[in-house]
Amino acid sequence: MTPDEALRRIAFLLEWRGASPYRVRAFHTAADAVRGLPPGPVDAAEAGRLRGVGPVTAEVISQASAGAVPAYLVRLQAEAGPDALAGWRLAAATTGDCHLHSDWSDGGSPLDDMAAAARDLGHEWAVLTDHSPRLTIAHGLGPERLRSQLRAVAAVNSRLGPGFRLLTGIECDILEDGSLDQEEDLLARLDIVVASVHSKLRSDPGPMTARLLAAVRNPRVDVLGHCTGRIITGRGRPQSRFDAEAVFAACAESGTAVEINCRPERRDPPDDLLAQAADAGCRFAVDTDAHAPEQLHWQSTGYARAARTGLGTDRLITTWSLGRLLDSRTGR
Repeated sequence: MTPDEALRRIAFLLEWRGASPYRVRAFHTAADAVRGLPPGPVDAAEAGRLRGVGPVTAEVISQASAGAVPAYLVRLQAEAGPDALAGWRLAAATTGDCHLHSDWSDGGSPLDDMAAAARDLGHEWAVLTDHSPRLTIAHGLGPERLRSQLRAVAAVNSRLGPGFRLLTGIECDILEDGSLDQEEDLLARLDIVVASVHSKLRSDPGPMTARLLAAVRNPRVDVLGHCTGRIITGRGRPQSRFDAEAVFAACAESGTAVEINCRPERRDPPDDLLAQAADAGCRFAVDTDAHAPEQLHWQSTGYARAARTGLGTDRLITTWSLGRLLDSRTGR
């Protein structure tokens, strides 16, 4: 077990226990810091000098680099029991990620870097979902820029070769009337459409429910992104209010997957709504909403939540083969 693997597994187990997002993120940050280290022992003092590494993570790095299973990981695994191991295996079954951003909108990395990072994680596919035009703060893509991006994605796939495919997509704003913020003919050309609310998140429950219902019933929509819009770190943002029973029933009926957003500041939907969506029979997409290559590693913590809720691969579209994923959209 390499130091970064040990740190990622600890992050997963902390998420399994419902630990603070700050603690979970600290182990991912440390894992990012050690990925470039050469093989061989690293003492804790040396590890502690790396940016983003603190005393606890430095000790984990030191023990793992010497070939030992870190004591902190041993303790967490013992406390978690066999159910957590099943959750880790569920995370290992992932085939793709339906939600990632590039420097075409508000991400920080080029298409090639995001695609290569997903491929190097062992994904078979990943969906590029840069923002739609009305989200100007995120440099959303108007129709012409989106058409250009479709050509750019085709070029990326030609360079990457077989074994991995970057799918075309969008994170499309759900407008106040429930319509989608992009031309219909362009949406029809995309492999996957994630629809999310980014404006007027504190609307009354009635209008917000109507807005979400219109979107998830739209046959172009494949995934309902971060459904409550909440932020749980820093100054935070309260979750949107809507009739969850009605919205999740509509998702189950239409085949629209509910996103389990893995960003540490989101963890959206909250646990109670995640359980409610599971009881409603929804499909789910465990998505990183990554804006940089290293954030693609966050996906395992979303699988911890999925496993804790009792979800299996049959309900998690991010464990499906590329063929099954695309066939499921065609059949809608």
